[in-house]
Amino acid sequence: MKLAVVILAAGRGERMNSPLPKVLHGIFDKPMLQCVIDSASGLKPSKIVIVVGKNYGEIKDAINKSPHPPFIKGGREGITKGKQSSLSFVIQKKPNGTGDALVRAKSALGGLKDFIGTILVLNGDVPLITSETLKKFLSLHLRGKNDISLISFAAANPASYGRILRDRNSRINSIVEDKDATEAQRKINEVNSGVYAIKSGALALLKEIPLNAAKGEYYLTDIIGIAGNKGYKINAYCIGSEDEMMGVNTIPELMKARKIFRERLADAWIKKGVIFFDHDSVFISDSVVIGNNTTIYPDVCLEGRTEIGRGCTIYPNVRIVDSVIKDGVVVKDSTVIEGSVIRAKAVVGPFAHIRPGCDIGSEAKIGNFVEVKKSVLGGGTKASHLSYLGNASIGKGVNIGAGTITCNYDGKKKSRTTIEDGAFIGSDTQLIAPVRVGRGAYIGAGSTITKCVPAMSLSVSRVEQKNIEGWARKKFKIQSSKFKVKKKGNK
Repeated sequence: MKLAVVILAAGRGERMNSPLPKVLHGIFDKPMLQCVIDSASGLKPSKIVIVVGKNYGEIKDAINKSPHPPFIKGGREGITKGKQSSLSFVIQKKPNGTGDALVRAKSALGGLKDFIGTILVLNGDVPLITSETLKKFLSLHLRGKNDISLISFAAANPASYGRILRDRNSRINSIVEDKDATEAQRKINEVNSGVYAIKSGALALLKEIPLNAAKGEYYLTDIIGIAGNKGYKINAYCIGSEDEMMGVNTIPELMKARKIFRERLADAWIKKGVIFFDHDSVFISDSVVIGNNTTIYPDVCLEGRTEIGRGCTIYPNVRIVDSVIKDGVVVKDSTVIEGSVIRAKAVVGPFAHIRPGCDIGSEAKIGNFVEVKKSVLGGGTKASHLSYLGNASIGKGVNIGAGTITCNYDGKKKSRTTIEDGAFIGSDTQLIAPVRVGRGAYIGAGSTITKCVPAMSLSVSRVEQKNIEGWARKKFKIQSSKFKVKKKGNK
């Protein structure tokens, strides 16, 4: 079967009360429209055509950006998603309705007469629809040898939806919009989802859709009645759920969609052995992978192409983006990890910031108020508190004392610091890059290191300590009677 997908995304979205185009409002870390594109891509169509309105440039720029950043080296290949189908955009210059929008798509399909196959019509503001439901729908459409099929669902509150009208034999004969329905028709709770499968030969019916005088638009829903009157085979499959098919037109509806999306993902991971203390407060992208027996505390945010291994513990207020967390890692409270790899059984946090480009070794420890950027730390290395490690290559079993700074930027360029295996860096040390500390070397606390340190040596760079007796008394004219100074030899 040759399949093309047309996504209608030209709606103005005035009820969102936002300058951002409606379909670009996010379901967490990606736009609603991207969610629909991802579900459509799961069908492997030959082409995806997106019909947009006056916000064409903004929508195209947002969608043409890679939906996920480059994969982090060191992760499992299994989390890489399939290649996205080719996308093209067409512009509906005037908001003349869904029927007219599908006509606009003909140029991107090579002309309605030239495309032979099935056109799947989706809406860019229905972000929760899944590839699984669409596959089932297309299977029913093909099995039934229909010219036009649509997905319907039973709505708890059908107001504002188009009602499905069936004859005495339960065959669909038309769709009536809520505002055009009679009182009897408004009581029908089977409604139109706006998802259609149309055989290419039936697209000729688009030119017969009449202009709705009240709205000045051409409704795609009218194609059902036209097709039925002309003897085309049509059917509606009540396979959708109201949550999955909900359209987002307002901010409250967007919030509801986010909640449903979050619950759907959390429930799926619970079934795979992930433990949540409160899944209602956890935010997970659908591109994230989590290993079983991993425990996730409240207020955790896992974004982008992140992979969490097995048996990990993620404590509250943690945000992990585009990173690989290996088995048995503990990420403590209020830590941010971006674009990095954390190796097995490492401990990171609390209040740590792992910036992009880091590789933290197995059983390493990154403690509170430690920031690491574009650095590699070997296994068992410890930076327990209050340090900045940038542009550094640090070996195995290294101790980084509190207050250590790799001074990597001279105002023009950034240079690298290398610390070899087993080195000991004393507290309050500044390492002025480029510099190398040899294997097993010791740096005395309070040192500023500007030259390379040989292996197994001690390096100390301190100004000689001087004590000037009586200085404070003279400076501040402190009366000696206020202090009892113990002189040498007194008992």
